[in-house]
Amino acid sequence: QVQLVESGGGLVQAGGSLRLACAASANDFRINAMAWYRQGPGRQSELVASITRGGSTNHADSAKGRFTISGDNAERTVYLQMNSLKPADTAVYYCNAAVVVRTGPVLEEYDYWGQGPQVHVSS
Repeated sequence: QVQLVESGGGLVQAGGSLRLACAASANDFRINAMAWYRQGPGRQSELVASITRGGSTNHADSAKGRFTISGDNAERTVYLQMNSLKPADTAVYYCNAAVVVRTGPVLEEYDYWGQGPQVHVSS
């Protein structure tokens, strides 16, 4: 089974920075894309940023100019650099990986999720 291990969450003051990392134990599988989602108190999960295996990135409007997603295919790791953090960024951040798995003659894509460490930004 693919496992995603996250690190980098914690407490930070407004205006500060954090860097999240997500390492996938999927060396025998192809990862098509990875992404960061977040869910704040009383909120639905939302996409923050995503990156494909080819390096194409996308950032939510709320993250553009402040957050940067990057990845290392060889290390099966994705990062989220978060600068100029605001209290509104407080949430549990979940790493997601879209992994291709072969089941007999069929190739299927499955989503795997990290444990979701919390980011708390104080005013």
